[in-house]
Amino acid sequence: MFIIKYKKIFISISLGLVVLSLISIFSFGLNAGIDFKGGAITEVVYTLGRPKQADLLVNLESLNLGNILLQPTEEKGYIIKSRDLSESEHIALLEALSSDGQSAQGAGSRELAEISFNSIGPSAGSELARKAIVAVCLVALAIILFIAFSFRRVSRPISSWKYGLIAVGTLLHDVIIPTGIFAALSYYYGAEMDSLFVVAILTILGLSVSDTIVIFDRIRENLKIEGNANKIDFGEIVGRSLEQSFTRSVATSMTVILVLLALVFFGPTTTRYFAILLATGMIVGTYSSIFLASPLLVFWEEWQRKS
Repeated sequence: MFIIKYKKIFISISLGLVVLSLISIFSFGLNAGIDFKGGAITEVVYTLGRPKQADLLVNLESLNLGNILLQPTEEKGYIIKSRDLSESEHIALLEALSSDGQSAQGAGSRELAEISFNSIGPSAGSELARKAIVAVCLVALAIILFIAFSFRRVSRPISSWKYGLIAVGTLLHDVIIPTGIFAALSYYYGAEMDSLFVVAILTILGLSVSDTIVIFDRIRENLKIEGNANKIDFGEIVGRSLEQSFTRSVATSMTVILVLLALVFFGPTTTRYFAILLATGMIVGTYSSIFLASPLLVFWEEWQRKS
């Protein structure tokens, strides 16, 4: 198959994208939300009708409370994320939100009900970050162990643990590239890394590895069929396995990607960056399962044979 024939090109494309993504991450950084750095979350609802978001943003900017994130929720509400607020600042915030004009002073007012007001300390954010890192590491370890166990009877010409190692390598690829894109979105559009970001990363890990395992399992079955042959052409077997899995992998991934793209363009603003991250992860994950993981197996087998 052409994927195996031009494996060095596809591997180079992945390396290039990873390098660009790392440059984006280290250059722009990730804009941590209050879930990680602490702050206040206020949820309000308007009984007579929600004012325009642009008008409220003008009112909120006049309070000089720093960066404030205003997110519509349901039909008549807003969620406001800000730094930690004092009691006087909290009252001023509610007054600005109840204003009906483009100025918080001297304007009409709307009936406003505060649903909740919660403060999250920096320690809680640090704990969440620690748990997120531990969760990702445990998922990667579980994947290696699962694949090594599942492929324990397939040790020729590639050891079973190498399947797991390559799977984790492609998962890093699938996480780094969307994170690099998210870093650019953080820098240019103010996207914040919150708990939804962690959920998206863990979801990408699960969806991506499932596609990779399907292709690896096809390789395993074909290796069993060719097991009695005197000489096994590993590259040919991998290429045949990709041909047998290609249509299924692309079709399955496209159904999920189309739903996520619909959520990006037509969904609520509160989940837009979450949907962008997931859609990017699915696209990158589909590419890595077909154009990276299997070619890496062949590349490793060839290097092993020559050394």
